[in-house]
Amino acid sequence: QVQLVESGGGLVQAGGSLRLSCSASGIIFSIYDMAWYRQAPGKQRKFVARITRTGTTNYADSVKGRFTISRDNAKNTVDLQMNSLKPEDTAVYYCNAEVLLALNWHNYWGQGTQVTVSS
Repeated sequence: QVQLVESGGGLVQAGGSLRLSCSASGIIFSIYDMAWYRQAPGKQRKFVARITRTGTTNYADSVKGRFTISRDNAKNTVDLQMNSLKPEDTAVYYCNAEVLLALNWHNYWGQGTQVTVSS
């Protein structure tokens, strides 16, 4: 059974930092591209950051220079370090795992963790 479990969310003041972590089980973690998405109230889920199985990273323009994604294949975890947080970063943050195997996409989501940034 595949499980992605996020942790590290909470309430922080603008300008502060948080570190989210996603722990994966039930998958061969090292072959998956891992990503973080977020969904603000009343809005669609949006891409935040991705780290491929080879370690290549990319970010949404809105978080470039403030957020850093990293992975530890030995621990089956992917982290999102969030600095200089802004009220507009408030959202539920979701961990995502994705891989293309034999022409089939395998895609999994965590349950989400709330991040609230107060002004």
